[in-house]
Amino acid sequence: MRDLKSMDLNEMTAFMREVGEPAFRGKQVYQWLHRGAASFEEMSNLSKSLREKLSESCFITVPQVERKLVSQQDGTIKYLWRLRDGNCVETVLMRYHHGNTVCISSQVGCRMGCAFCASTIGGKVRDLTPSEMLDQVLFTQLDSGEEISNIVLMGIGEPLDNFDTVLRFLKLVNSSDGMNIGMRHISLSTCGLTEKIDKLAQYQLQLTLSVSLHAPDDETRSKIMPVNKSVGVDRLFESCKRYFETTGRRISYEYAMIDGVNDSDWQADLLVERLKGTPGHVNLIPLNEVAESPFKPSKRVRQFQTRLERQGVTATVRRKLGGDIDASCGQLRRKQMEDEKL
Repeated sequence: MRDLKSMDLNEMTAFMREVGEPAFRGKQVYQWLHRGAASFEEMSNLSKSLREKLSESCFITVPQVERKLVSQQDGTIKYLWRLRDGNCVETVLMRYHHGNTVCISSQVGCRMGCAFCASTIGGKVRDLTPSEMLDQVLFTQLDSGEEISNIVLMGIGEPLDNFDTVLRFLKLVNSSDGMNIGMRHISLSTCGLTEKIDKLAQYQLQLTLSVSLHAPDDETRSKIMPVNKSVGVDRLFESCKRYFETTGRRISYEYAMIDGVNDSDWQADLLVERLKGTPGHVNLIPLNEVAESPFKPSKRVRQFQTRLERQGVTATVRRKLGGDIDASCGQLRRKQMEDEKL
């Protein structure tokens, strides 16, 4: 069975020719899928024989809403989607003055092992397909009735650990015959897979690269982010510098503020030193508590921000959304997994 929604328009057109149909049918099917058609029967401008032919050899991914939580504080919506194979992933819709942003997952689970993140509990199950990534944007828009203008790949999983799929997803969601969301409205977050950062740079995409840094020194970063043991902070910043030189795109550095771990003055000063020579923006994130984690939110977020800014580093504090619905990634999936064990 073929996953039609993971095909780009050229592949869809070629597939139609392959099954004895005129090329223009490819665009028709492509547009139906990118509008959220859940079955071939909905494709009213296709002949009955073609609809039957497609249903015999292809499938359409349609995630089911397993849980949906709506914040009473700020209207943030968190979805837990049930996939074809029974696995679940999370998507969060956040409302900002500049438009609606959807945070999507790239994998079922994660193998990066970051100590403060619920997504990694239980490890990685599998990669998502391009269609499953696209579905999170498409069906969030359809279910909520809210137009999506921005995407962040910052949900469950490490996007660059699913590199080819993520590139295909970006092509699909950027398509003028599909959702047509521009690259400058997309952010991709990575824990710092340096070889993949270098590889991504070669594509010259106009998206925003966000690096989950969380500590400027190897000792601290290796304790909370196992990936650092094989990468190292020096190597990571060298890769970030090359990325900027190749693409001209400023990098955003994500920094979850953890009490007594990464929030000291000397770490702020070291971060300033690390950023010299490479334009960047530091996004300070008030930590979301995870039941299984011993880490607590820092009480020094504003002091840390002020220290960075006084030394010329642009630093903002991320607005905390959906605090009443466990909106940080991995929490809802973890609860669902616990419920299913009962």
